[in-house]
Amino acid sequence: MLKDIKAAIFDMDGTLIDSMWIWSKIDQEYLKKRGLPVPKDLKASIEHLTFEEAATYFKNKFNIEDSIDQIMDEWNKMAYDEYMFNVTLKPGAKEYLEALKAMNIKIGLATSNNRILLEAALKKNHIYHFFDAICTTDEVSRGKQFPDIYLLTASRLQIAPEHCIVFEDILPAVQGAKSAGMKVVAIHDSFSENQKEMLIKEADKYIHTYEELLKVV
Repeated sequence: MLKDIKAAIFDMDGTLIDSMWIWSKIDQEYLKKRGLPVPKDLKASIEHLTFEEAATYFKNKFNIEDSIDQIMDEWNKMAYDEYMFNVTLKPGAKEYLEALKAMNIKIGLATSNNRILLEAALKKNHIYHFFDAICTTDEVSRGKQFPDIYLLTASRLQIAPEHCIVFEDILPAVQGAKSAGMKVVAIHDSFSENQKEMLIKEADKYIHTYEELLKVV
């Protein structure tokens, strides 16, 4: 998988850390607080969006009176303690990052999350120092179903797209990374279990844990 690879770009939520449950919990609590039901298709509708796009979706979909900034601020406050104290790494994630560093492969982060939460999670789990570049979808004009965030990360790493490998957990993001001309590994997450067959089809490789990759490093 790493032949001709000079940089590895990772998503964070659901890929490096076990955290997708946090956002499901926040969505439910946020809507419950306002007496609103949670639509069955909510996860599929917002999982590929930037943080701001998701807030815009909520405002329009549920007629929320708060501004986009107020919605995002409330979500951040709800999420902070969870990211600071309760998120854990996916099995083998830290060891795999260590292995990449040992091979002089640059490491980037491409996330829809924000700086405050990503720093809380990565520092708490002692992996923040592995990253040579960190990019968020707030820095590009389109979400992860498009190549923008991956191309930006590759540019900051100063590595051509064809020499990059991307690790993602959801189908739209895998498709976005593939459209950037990059090799893609899809990693299992319980919150994208319903996409498994398509992930296997679209990605160059599908894994359940990084431990599978450590066996062949």
